Amino acid sequence: MYGNVNSRAHLSYETLPQMFHASAIKHADLTCQCWKTGPDTTASNTYGQVYMIVKDLAAGLMELGLEKGDRVSVMATNCPQWLWADYAILATGAITVTIFPTFSVNEMSYIINDSGSKFLFVRDLEGVNKVQEGISGLPGLEKVIVMEDCALPESDLFVLLSTVRENGKKYQVKNPYAYEKRWRSIELWDPATIIYTSGTTGEPKGVVHTHQSIAAANALCLRSFVEDGMEYTNDDTILSFLPLSHSFERQCAQWIAFEVGIKIAYAEKPSTIMTDFQIFRPTVFCSVPRIFERIYLALRQAAAQTPESAAAFDRAMDIGQRVTEARMDEQGHVDMREGIDIAADLPEDLRQEYQWAEENVFSKVRMLLGGRYRNSWSASASLPPDLCKAFMAMGIRIIEGYGSTETMNAINLNRLGAIKPGSIGPLREINEGKISEQGEWLVRGEQLFKEYWNNPEETAQAFTEDGFFRTGDVVEIDEDGYARIVDRIKGIMVLDTGKNVPRAKIEDAFSTSSCIEQICAIADEKKYVSALVVPNFEYFIKYFDENNIPYNKDEVVYFGEGADRICIKVGEDFISRPELIEQVQADIDKVNEGLENYETIKKFSLVNRRFVEPMGEVTPTLKLKHRNIIKNFAEQIDNMYK
Repeated sequence: MYGNVNSRAHLSYETLPQMFHASAIKHADLTCQCWKTGPDTTASNTYGQVYMIVKDLAAGLMELGLEKGDRVSVMATNCPQWLWADYAILATGAITVTIFPTFSVNEMSYIINDSGSKFLFVRDLEGVNKVQEGISGLPGLEKVIVMEDCALPESDLFVLLSTVRENGKKYQVKNPYAYEKRWRSIELWDPATIIYTSGTTGEPKGVVHTHQSIAAANALCLRSFVEDGMEYTNDDTILSFLPLSHSFERQCAQWIAFEVGIKIAYAEKPSTIMTDFQIFRPTVFCSVPRIFERIYLALRQAAAQTPESAAAFDRAMDIGQRVTEARMDEQGHVDMREGIDIAADLPEDLRQEYQWAEENVFSKVRMLLGGRYRNSWSASASLPPDLCKAFMAMGIRIIEGYGSTETMNAINLNRLGAIKPGSIGPLREINEGKISEQGEWLVRGEQLFKEYWNNPEETAQAFTEDGFFRTGDVVEIDEDGYARIVDRIKGIMVLDTGKNVPRAKIEDAFSTSSCIEQICAIADEKKYVSALVVPNFEYFIKYFDENNIPYNKDEVVYFGEGADRICIKVGEDFISRPELIEQVQADIDKVNEGLENYETIKKFSLVNRRFVEPMGEVTPTLKLKHRNIIKNFAEQIDNMYK
């Protein structure tokens, strides 16, 4: 058994409305939210201004008839209004239901109907159009509140957020005590939110969290800041770019950030974050391994524009990796606390090499993150150890944790003074954990969810008889108490020989590959491991153009515009080029060297388009949905076993 339940005694919890009001008053004159109004212009508001907006909006919702316990869905990309809507809903005692804005009409309708949502917030006309498309299947939806001012359809169903706010002001004149009476009536064990897990298999399930479970999770994070010596103030800025519909981003960039009183900056969209780093100069942010991979490749590309700079970058990375290895203790921990002199205890020759790398490469690379970077957090999937070490080498701190929607995020968390690459860290205080006979990580604690909405059977199956939550992840615990994810229980592939093959181990090994964008390993009931490989189209387009290698440009399909434009599909001739196949094969051969023989990729098949969310192939946080990919590419897979 792991954990220390007695350590919870000193923690005190507040409901989210209690926290909101206390922090808004404490930080009233400080900047709360920042956002872009144009390519190079921004706007902001203060904590005091946000307090008044939320108060008026909550009163407006009450005027519309919103009662305690009602459900209100929010379907919008990250923006200041997302926070206003969330805190306003919570202040009325209602329950916030999150919907990813990328979801289809059918997925949106399922969540609205299953949760019984009375109202729905959308950001703009794109959301309005989606609602109109599915309105015949939304019999219980009474009002759609549009965050941005725009021309609405002629229907009583739609109303602007600004109108609801104005009506809320009038409501408070007639009912001066109604708002405060309502938010003060909320108790810790009242439901606060329902978050539908998109999942990599099956139908979404509505995870119900109470104010208490959220407060417990937030308290753990706040305590870890203190223990790591990380004090966050309004001088800090968090860049919000992961979907707020996801529990990880919402907890960090909306609840904890507001409680601490730091500035919250909103990226225009995930594809613009490298530009947004320069505009908002954040000190912290949350991300997932797939985006950290893209950040690493973007940093490398920016720092290696010429053959000379590319050679310098590679030399610096080699030095940084050796420095990281030299600084590891016997158990593999690396001290990454602020103020630590990384070169202090190094051998003289390595210290001089590191000083060269820091001055000529690493300091410039960190400027690409805005120049004020302190640390970031990684969750949602395992951060490949090579990727973690690569960032460490550049002096970029990433704190990896582990959790799920059901655990309100981090139950395991690395310590800044003892980061262990490839590990999710030790179990955090107030939680208990144990490993089942099948190797599954079972956890119990105050931050666990209450139930799956309208699904008592799934709720019962999610817990053991003694109340431990079945995470679905296979883990191993080191002697120091640090845990390592082996794979999802459903992610362990079984060859027809009976050998168990961890899919994540294979796929994660390609995290720093320049020429492979996505890879899906296949082995279940097969003679050997194979893989579907999506090449890095941008990398090869540049390579082909620079080397005058012909390909059919008419079949190259792009998405987005300007700097945000990415290639999503190429022609068959593109992926048939021997120059591409040779480089992909070389990367696979390199990874195979570090695998057991039965784990090695024996055959691969190139795919001429990205795995994408509309095809059901990735989740909103970019994790692969292997079952759907295998279904969509069944013929291509079969050909690898003929």
